[in-house]
Amino acid sequence: MDVSGLIELKFVVASLVYSGIGILVFVVAFVLLDLLTPKVQVWKELCEKRNMALAVFLGSVALGIAIIIASAIHG
Repeated sequence: MDVSGLIELKFVVASLVYSGIGILVFVVAFVLLDLLTPKVQVWKELCEKRNMALAVFLGSVALGIAIIIASAIHG
């Protein structure tokens, strides 16, 4: 059985490119969220004050953004 035919280089490169684009969009979305909430210092609230409600909210936002990016990339 020839294993080299199972994975083609173009598919690996496409996966890496789409993953990079997805991560970039994800980071930009979080930076935009941080800029849109100037009254809340996100990292201070999470690290120093241990704000669990904000942590749950940011986790939900992260999952929502990830699902949107995955749907956009997948088609």
